[in-house]
Amino acid sequence: MSDEKFDIPEQFASPTVPALLSEDSTLKFKCYKGISCFNACCKHADVTLAPYDVIRLQRRLGMNSEEFLKAHTVPFQMDADGVPGIKMRTDDEGTCLFLDGENGCGVYEDRPTVCRYYPVALLNMREKDTYEAKRQFSLVKEAHCRGHEEPREITLRDYRKEQGVEEYDELNQAWYELILKKKSGGHGVGKPNDMSLQLFFMASFNFDMLRRFVMSDSFQATYDLPAETYAEVADDDIALMKLGNKLMRQALFGEKAIPEKSGAWEKRVEQRKEIWEARAKAEIEAKNAKNEEQMREDTTGGDCSTN
Repeated sequence: MSDEKFDIPEQFASPTVPALLSEDSTLKFKCYKGISCFNACCKHADVTLAPYDVIRLQRRLGMNSEEFLKAHTVPFQMDADGVPGIKMRTDDEGTCLFLDGENGCGVYEDRPTVCRYYPVALLNMREKDTYEAKRQFSLVKEAHCRGHEEPREITLRDYRKEQGVEEYDELNQAWYELILKKKSGGHGVGKPNDMSLQLFFMASFNFDMLRRFVMSDSFQATYDLPAETYAEVADDDIALMKLGNKLMRQALFGEKAIPEKSGAWEKRVEQRKEIWEARAKAEIEAKNAKNEEQMREDTTGGDCSTN
């Protein structure tokens, strides 16, 4: 095993650091309809979704983002700062909702990354002093799985091609790097505020809301993007996802990933100045009223009645 040092995001890590595999490693594994454990893994589903997983599944189901997220996912926190992630929803016994009886996966052609890789675990890690995600792999062996007893041998490189994960890895790479940078930055990054966390969720998973946000007049008045970009993201989910990754870098790390129009910040401040002043005035008035009430109680002993 390599002696390189890596950071592994907790939500993707094993309780014990596994032996790492390379693409040249050979697997002894085969899953097929008719094997005695067929569908067993789908009955113990714990599947974390990445952005491209969401795009593929909602397309497959003909749902918009809000419909898909409500019907087929559950939220969870990916770290102590509350960065939001989503997992596939299961029934009360833990069975994937897409399991189609003995027919197997009902969305097989569009199944998520985690399902495609099984029984291989994808570990997106970083080398020390970098924020670039480096793919590493480990083998998962569960008691119910009989695929490891099959005689077929295949390299991990060929298994990845067979399972169609290369496209998924390429399109999710920038998102994995965001998570790694957030985790690895520690206190230097700081805890995101509520608005940044909401933007992270929207840009990662709620693509219809993201599209409305990006196509809004206020967004276009703020950011200096060519008309071609807006035309592309209006119809192309992948282009929209990539723009969302840039927005998250801007929100979480203060990177100038998307150029702003000259004077845009000053204009926003001026537009909101009256709102901020009104809020401040309301807060002061509320505080004064509370202080006056407390003074009356202190003076009368809490009894303002008269005889």
